[in-house]
Amino acid sequence: MKRIFLASAAIAVALSTLPVHAAEKLVVSTWGGSWKDLLEKTVAKKFKEQTGADVEFITGGTIDRLNKAKLAKGNPESDITFTTSHVGWLYANDGLYEQLDMSKIPNAKSLVEQAKISPYHIGSWAYVYSIGYRPDMVPAGITFESWNDLWNPALKGKISAPDFDASHLVVVSAMLSGGDAASWEKGNNKLKALKPNFKAYYANDAASQQLLQNGEAPVQVMLSMNAYHIASQGVPVKVAMPKEGAVLGIDTVAIMKGTKNADLAYKFVNLMLDPAVQTEVATIKKGSPVVTNTKLPDDVAKLPGVFTTPDQWNKEALIIDHKLRAEKTGEWRKWFTENVIN
Repeated sequence: MKRIFLASAAIAVALSTLPVHAAEKLVVSTWGGSWKDLLEKTVAKKFKEQTGADVEFITGGTIDRLNKAKLAKGNPESDITFTTSHVGWLYANDGLYEQLDMSKIPNAKSLVEQAKISPYHIGSWAYVYSIGYRPDMVPAGITFESWNDLWNPALKGKISAPDFDASHLVVVSAMLSGGDAASWEKGNNKLKALKPNFKAYYANDAASQQLLQNGEAPVQVMLSMNAYHIASQGVPVKVAMPKEGAVLGIDTVAIMKGTKNADLAYKFVNLMLDPAVQTEVATIKKGSPVVTNTKLPDDVAKLPGVFTTPDQWNKEALIIDHKLRAEKTGEWRKWFTENVIN
């Protein structure tokens, strides 16, 4: 018995000296707040169930995270990055993304064409920037059937828009003036003419929502998901679908160049495009899935700016070329600040 005890003790001591391997972990860079919560309760949860690996989130603003990624080039802090389609081009142009091996993302076979952004980043979900408004606080008869309705003199001092991204109004103004994103200067005078109708400019989602909730600016160029969030809290907000289309926004997912967890990263990206995950994300955020093989609840599918058919994607999505937008966003913001805000 004594020999058995001593042998067992020796084995225990030997085992205690063996290296302990931590559970596998994937690091994901994304926005904070509800966006991080969204990923945590959907794709990250399913990823943990299927792989056993943990997901750690690094959160921050869009440009702050880009700048940090540039400083860490070659030795990325994260394995996966979520960002907007146009800012994703800034990552790609700086060599921060891996070129995707699509054979490792079988769910990408169902991607809508509009979500195939580049060889380096692909869509994860979609939404629109459109006109959100309070029917109880705008003049009777105004329903925003066209972007031109923003210029109605009856809306003097009632409109708000983002100060950090002027691309929506810059391109819409150009389009209404016979131009497009590449010839954006054609809309400059028209956009200047909108200045009297502005009440405020917002810097983030929280400020956007507050301006509509308290009625300070009852008309807003806004993210559709924010409008539906406010509506879910009992505020009478409607999202318009102008006849010219609403400006498409696509958030994207990419794998960082230099990741040491490429296999796990590909599994995560593939799960992001899983039909069940896409349905869950779209239902929670009231946005568009980016794969064709999903089935949304009827109350979500019928919302303006939620695209579930090829016809909607083709006719209702006003697309600003993502690469051009990446190149021009800074210039557009500077012009808007100098000529409209100030």
